[in-house]
Amino acid sequence: MFNKTEKEEKAYLKNLLKKVDTAIRFINERIQSQSNEVKYLNTHLQEFKTDMDHLEKNAMREAITNTAALGDHSVDKKKRLVRLLNVPYFGRIDFTEKGKTNPVSVYVGVHNFRDDEKNKNLVYDWRAPISSMFYDFELGNAFYETLDSRKEGTIELKRQYRIRKGEMEYMLNSDITIQDDVLQKELNQATSGKMKNIVATIQREQNAIIRNEEARHLIIQGVAGSGKTSIALHRIAFMLYRFKETISSNDILIISPNKVFASYISNVLPELGEETVEETSLEEIADELFEYQIKFQSFFDQVSELLEKTDEKLIERIRFKSTEELLKRMDEYLLYLENEGFKPEDIMVGRKPVPAWFIKESFQKHHRKPILNRFNEVVRDIVNNVFTHYRYEIMGKERTQLHTTIRKMFPSANLRMLYKGFYAWLERPDLLKVRKGSTFEYSDVYPLLYLKMKLEGLKPFLSVKHLVIDEMQDYSAVQYKVLSTLFPCKKTILGDINQSVNPFSSSGLETIEAVFPDATSMTMLKSYRSTYEITQFTKRIRQNLNIEAIERHGEKPAVFAFKKETDELSHIKFLTGLFLKTDYNSLGIICKTQPQADALYNGLKDDFELNLLNAASVAFGSGIVITTAHLAKGLEFDNVIVPYANAKNYFTEPDRQMLYVACTRAMHKLSLTYSGAKSAFLEDNAVNPENN
Repeated sequence: MFNKTEKEEKAYLKNLLKKVDTAIRFINERIQSQSNEVKYLNTHLQEFKTDMDHLEKNAMREAITNTAALGDHSVDKKKRLVRLLNVPYFGRIDFTEKGKTNPVSVYVGVHNFRDDEKNKNLVYDWRAPISSMFYDFELGNAFYETLDSRKEGTIELKRQYRIRKGEMEYMLNSDITIQDDVLQKELNQATSGKMKNIVATIQREQNAIIRNEEARHLIIQGVAGSGKTSIALHRIAFMLYRFKETISSNDILIISPNKVFASYISNVLPELGEETVEETSLEEIADELFEYQIKFQSFFDQVSELLEKTDEKLIERIRFKSTEELLKRMDEYLLYLENEGFKPEDIMVGRKPVPAWFIKESFQKHHRKPILNRFNEVVRDIVNNVFTHYRYEIMGKERTQLHTTIRKMFPSANLRMLYKGFYAWLERPDLLKVRKGSTFEYSDVYPLLYLKMKLEGLKPFLSVKHLVIDEMQDYSAVQYKVLSTLFPCKKTILGDINQSVNPFSSSGLETIEAVFPDATSMTMLKSYRSTYEITQFTKRIRQNLNIEAIERHGEKPAVFAFKKETDELSHIKFLTGLFLKTDYNSLGIICKTQPQADALYNGLKDDFELNLLNAASVAFGSGIVITTAHLAKGLEFDNVIVPYANAKNYFTEPDRQMLYVACTRAMHKLSLTYSGAKSAFLEDNAVNPENN
């Protein structure tokens, strides 16, 4: 067998790294040569441009551009080679193809590395077809598919490595489900300030999602800690590899919940050797489409308002504006405007009569255009008709006045007024509440955009070839309907209905599938983030959850009870001090509301170095972080403290969701504190220790 022992493997690694080092030296020389060539060509162009004709100058500029592009390509290749010096590979399979006698040793890494002298791949990119067997099969029969065929055979050996800084820390032979031992070792590691790539521990179910090429729209419902976002990012990396001729990182857009989360995930694609992709939010999309002319409340502010007080009227408004029913009624309103809203009259233009029937026919003739875009067409028809029949040309002020006259035949050309008119037409003006400063509520934003789309038209984002929507449960049916029109491209949509921060406008699989009937849906039930004990604890909070806890054991979560809030604060300080004595990197102190987080920050800042996250935050770091459950979604911490877990603070269904989200952020250790009466959502967890 090739490289049978650990000693042989270490020798192979050492030899491989020498080859990588040689390749880096060679590419450094090439980069220097290309840089010198660009400098020479630029100097030559400047010195002799007066002697060159137009064609010679263009040829010289093209040569400079091409040489610079080659240099950029060389720099990118060098970056990949430098990464290989740290971790050249993490796995190996020995595969004997059917009909052949000798196995091929396939070393799997983040990047491909080829020995050009021997014309042989020494490391295969994890996304290569042959590498898929590393994730999908145990020892025995296996296969992989190329673009034009299926290769069948047998896996004789599967081996795992942990290599850091070019040194092999351990090597494991695997004859059971892929990398269980390695997975456990990786999950037991402390967090870093950024999400890490998981190429060494991708599980079979995750690999199927990453490599799915057939689905036009892929919807992933994954429980807390199942790795949804990480899988989506690895799926992007796979598509950039698989379809590199037709798609680049510039063609992909991620809709993420906030800037903190975007910062947290920003490291994954560069680690995988790909450029970062553009990230945005629903609010930024709306701002752009409204041309920054309409003010509206943020989703963060809406959630904060709901958590701080129960306003049944607000809840009713949010619920109505999140459903298909709203779209149905809005379409009826648009039909009403189409048939009843436009009221043509006989008019005179330059003493020439234009009958109402002609104006009406013109308006209806252009029914394929949005209503507010038809007035220009009607004016154009009138101008042409008057010239044809009377040889009278309508120009200047007269034409401007004609525009005004035609527009007045419609209730309004103002989007805000027409939106207000919708609720008057519904006979429910109470469903529209515009806040101070003419600020719309967040729940109005996408209904307003839907109306704008129908009345004025909106240009779709055709430059986006693949859209990733994270935290899918927090977007409503109305928002999905608008997104489906704005982004006609392929999509990866992921989230967890159990982690909705606003259940009054949340969407489950059925709602999203109704908007995208050609979508493929996949479910991820296994949680990898938290220990078995933490996962069992969080299941009792949410109840009736179908979630599979990984067998990684740790401390049981602790619930600490106190008579006074001052005692509770003292214990939070004690727990924070304990964290600083451990090897853990991150502690999340997760509150329900921002005012609670702000107050706790003020109570602790004199004793500890803290990071406070709020709606204005744009980055996530390690250390001690104080935040809300809303902003903590998608993040993870080694250690989590959930303060104020009392009956007064956590008692509604949205509160239950928040408590669940907060607790599921913990990887290794979870503590909850409260003073007064304990939240009813913790009653099923009464077995945990309580200190008075």
